[in-house]
Amino acid sequence: MSRLAIIGAGWAGMAAAVTATAAGHQVVLFEATHALGGRARSVAGQLLDGTPVTLDNGQHILIGAYSETMRLLLQVGVDPKTALLRLPLTLRFPDGAGLQFPNWPAPFDAFGAIVGARGWRVADKWSLLCLAGRWQRQGFACDANASVTQLCQGLSTRVLAELIEPLCVSALNTPAHEASAQVFLRVMQDALFGAAGASYLLLPRRDLSALFPAAGARHLLEHGAQLRLAARVGALVAHGSGWQVDGESFDAVIVATGASAAARLLTSSAASVDAATAQAMQRWCALAKALRFEAIATVYAWCPGARLSTPMLALRPDATAPAQFVFDRGQLGGSQGLLAFVVSASRADRATLQAQVLRQASAQLGLALQPVQTIVEKQATFACTPGLQRPALQIAPALLACGDYVAGPYPATLEGAVRSGLAAVAALQTS
Repeated sequence: MSRLAIIGAGWAGMAAAVTATAAGHQVVLFEATHALGGRARSVAGQLLDGTPVTLDNGQHILIGAYSETMRLLLQVGVDPKTALLRLPLTLRFPDGAGLQFPNWPAPFDAFGAIVGARGWRVADKWSLLCLAGRWQRQGFACDANASVTQLCQGLSTRVLAELIEPLCVSALNTPAHEASAQVFLRVMQDALFGAAGASYLLLPRRDLSALFPAAGARHLLEHGAQLRLAARVGALVAHGSGWQVDGESFDAVIVATGASAAARLLTSSAASVDAATAQAMQRWCALAKALRFEAIATVYAWCPGARLSTPMLALRPDATAPAQFVFDRGQLGGSQGLLAFVVSASRADRATLQAQVLRQASAQLGLALQPVQTIVEKQATFACTPGLQRPALQIAPALLACGDYVAGPYPATLEGAVRSGLAAVAALQTS
């Protein structure tokens, strides 16, 4: 049994802690704030009449392909069947246009959705069927330096606007003309052409903190791990074959903070190590610092009796109507009449976004909404651009990193974070 420090209690750090504890490690989990969950946590809010509501620091979507996230939820005692609303993948707009996957085996469900798409011409459908067939024949591989827009050359304008761009910005949080085609294809392969049920939407029926972090914390405490909240780690010091975390000795350390915080911590810690280890840490920090980040804004708005036709609708964004999706929190276990508008790859200020989204709700949904709260996560995800080199899992001997930005096949998603945490523990056990 080794003594393991995990720094950061977001989804990656929590996944690593649960997995390491189950493997027999003595885990101490450090979190700089009073809250678990990192960028996927709940926050307190209130309606204009003073009614308290629970909001999320971003409206997250899970899909059936998130196999490791589903397994982890079960491990900590959360039943995905009750905690998540399972729906066939649907990209429908308020006017009824768009597509919905039928309940057929993959990949026939994807082809059925394309053929049955509402509002699409035969030429639109044929362009996408041809492209999807080519992706499959090529093994979902492409030039590592290609963008999603380049990957989709030949598609009709409507298919690009109503399918590719919404899927790209929701999965990679990066506009299609800037996004990595290689990573996009991996997501498409797993989600749209993967195992049975992989394409299904899994919408949280409870707030994000209750979905995993709170249950994970209970599980860790029940199995002997330590959780230290409001415990900001100041420095790591090499100590024998392991490390000291603020003077406390550990056999290994997993840094599970965001990229910027990890780079700051490692830069301040490099003075305690030998020259070769310092160089390795500096190279890792250089890659972390080079990442560019994209924001996600969630505009919460409310009016009595507001109810969408489905729990989630796609919207038509433009320069003055920025939201790509809207969610009915009342249909997802939240307050009736409360809607959450998501603006991925957001680049405007909070006040502008809120005003634009309220006008968009009026124009596209016919709803006069009152603003509740607008949450802007400025570093929600890394910009998933072509040829991007991400920091590695291994930083130095007995020192690893995990997080949705660490090198791996997935973009910055909950599944990417969870898989990174599991990979860090696996690497620790084999080193």
